[in-house]
Amino acid sequence: MTYFPAFLKFDDKTILIVGGGNIALEKLEHLLNFSSNITLISKNFNEEIESLIDKNDLKIFQKEYEKGDSKGYDIVIVAVDDFSLQEDIYFETREYKILCNCVDLQQYCDFIFPSYIKRGDLTLAISTSGSSPAFAKNFKIFLSNLIPEGVEDFLKELKDLRSTIPKGKERMKFFDNKVKDYINSWEKKSGQK
Repeated sequence: MTYFPAFLKFDDKTILIVGGGNIALEKLEHLLNFSSNITLISKNFNEEIESLIDKNDLKIFQKEYEKGDSKGYDIVIVAVDDFSLQEDIYFETREYKILCNCVDLQQYCDFIFPSYIKRGDLTLAISTSGSSPAFAKNFKIFLSNLIPEGVEDFLKELKDLRSTIPKGKERMKFFDNKVKDYINSWEKKSGQK
């Protein structure tokens, strides 16, 4: 399977997570870094999920999933152990043209959750397209250690400057040089060169 790497704008997206266990928790924790417009459906939720529901004021339906529950959502994550239910929900999302991720059945995934690093406005996503989650996890740790301290502040500075410098070749050159200087400075401090 081939996945196109893309970052989705979640501002107006409604997300449904079906499930209340550890895998649902993992997906919920990932999603909460980008959106709180999340609804959960499960007969039972583990303590960690209940805590996140309260902390983030998330909408829940404490019940078994029923046909049609996915209607009206933009994205559905199915995190249940019941493969038959995963399959049923996936085909239901086809009818409604909803993006779906069934956590245990890659053939029923319109998208996958990459391993990612988020530092302020910097987000790096790592995927092996399902070949080796262990590699993605460990490579994430490796890359995480390469990111310079203070990158959040530097990106904020760049963001602020973008609104003050007129567009054009001079602006591109200015930012190119500023970023190269930042990286060179960090490489010298960390002994990378």
